[in-house]
Amino acid sequence: MLPGHVAYGLGAQYGLRVSAETVVAWEGGAAVPTEYELTALAGVLWCSPIDLLTAPQTLREHRMARQLGADELARLLGMAPSAYLRMEETGRWRGNERQSALLCEALGLTPAGFVTVSGRDEELAELLRGAVTTRWQSHVRPVAKLVPLERGVLQAVLEKLHTDYQKLIVSTLNWSSSGREQAGATGKAGREYLDRIEERFWQTAGVDGTAV
Repeated sequence: MLPGHVAYGLGAQYGLRVSAETVVAWEGGAAVPTEYELTALAGVLWCSPIDLLTAPQTLREHRMARQLGADELARLLGMAPSAYLRMEETGRWRGNERQSALLCEALGLTPAGFVTVSGRDEELAELLRGAVTTRWQSHVRPVAKLVPLERGVLQAVLEKLHTDYQKLIVSTLNWSSSGREQAGATGKAGREYLDRIEERFWQTAGVDGTAV
């Protein structure tokens, strides 16, 4: 089917006034269809909406991939649809612990996926950087508020990351021959470790770091 054929089908079957140029923009990722447009597009192409999505990243994309309406998901979570939609629009999850667990169950989210749809990846990374460079014990509680993992698991992971980082810094200092080389090597090794801190966190926890 050419883009013009798809646009015609959207109009004839679903009453949508969509141009061939818009269809091309959807295909190339330059524009994003609305929820209804995506459902209609799947209907025209004889497939499921999830077949048209890349790996979902946002709360809305995960919900659409599960073919759940906003009202339906809000009811499952025990919250008002308007409150849920505000979180979906802002990309910031504000639900309580019970609602977070229900969200993960309803959308099939991994712990990493939950952090991503909550819009807290950078916040988590910043906490993890603080945990490995200072006292990891003081970071257990704030990390636990972001990550749906058992407290004992979090403590073990943060302690392991802190130990690994400190060992890395010490070993780098030992093989560097001069003060200037020490500073440069230590800085580079430390930056490389911290740049991948969230990835290391999920690996150490034995959890898939992808968003699904």
